Amino acid sequence: MEKKQIKIIKISELKDKRIIRRATRQFDQMGNRIYKSFEYDFPYEPTYKGNERERLFAKLIDMLPLFLTFLFLFKKTPVISFLYSIPCVIIGGALCEVFWGTTFGKRIFKIKVLDDFGNYPDLLLSLKRNFLCLTNFWPVFTDYIPPTTHTWEKETTLMNFSMHMNNTICKTYIVKESKIEEIKKLLYKEKTKAAQ
Repeated sequence: MEKKQIKIIKISELKDKRIIRRATRQFDQMGNRIYKSFEYDFPYEPTYKGNERERLFAKLIDMLPLFLTFLFLFKKTPVISFLYSIPCVIIGGALCEVFWGTTFGKRIFKIKVLDDFGNYPDLLLSLKRNFLCLTNFWPVFTDYIPPTTHTWEKETTLMNFSMHMNNTICKTYIVKESKIEEIKKLLYKEKTKAAQ
């Protein structure tokens, strides 16, 4: 008897099929332009745009109770309270992500953390991810030059936080809770397709 090997599908392997219509130089008898349809496979994007600010606020919300505990209960200085709260947030965040896929701050914004297989990350991966989040607070400065037609805007320097390095290294994804069902269906569909 032959054993069937079930291929394990990862989120990073999922594809998003899109049909793109491109105009040609030909016209039909009615004078309407003729379009050609092309089907492309794009990598599936489980995350969402603009999640950096929500993640930053979620981390600060996670840190605030610990900071206040060290400040008022243990009577530490604000700087020491802040420094003590960092490892507590890393360890506490890792444990929360292992069991519930989210922390208190992420829960407010309805954000969950998934690994490449669509599950909550294990403890080592979550610890690594949360430790690497310290590098996420390194600001990225970009120069904004408005278009020439926007005479009311001025050139400025924008500061953003690069909040993706820890997820890129650990192959984890920050997703909205509402998108988890879609990801699970796509993984299941690909898994059954690979098993046939």
